[in-house]
Amino acid sequence: MASVVPVKEKKLMDVKVGELPSWILMRDFTPNGILGAFQRGYHRYYNKYINVKKGNISGVSMVLAAYVLFSYCLSYKELKHEQLRKYH
Repeated sequence: MASVVPVKEKKLMDVKVGELPSWILMRDFTPNGILGAFQRGYHRYYNKYINVKKGNISGVSMVLAAYVLFSYCLSYKELKHEQLRKYH
């Protein structure tokens, strides 16, 4: 028989659309909760891509790609004025 898991303990991928607002309201949005979420994400990324026996460049390249995309988004306002324009 299947056991019923409370909405609070479900992962985001297991939450149905109707349960989503109540699931979001049950999250911890205090500074400690947000810091804990970033720490869990960092440790999960580190253990999956960096701390492996046969590592390769994929873990570092994802961080580099995220940095390039983030810096491009921040400087887009200045860069859009330098693009080539067609005068007619």
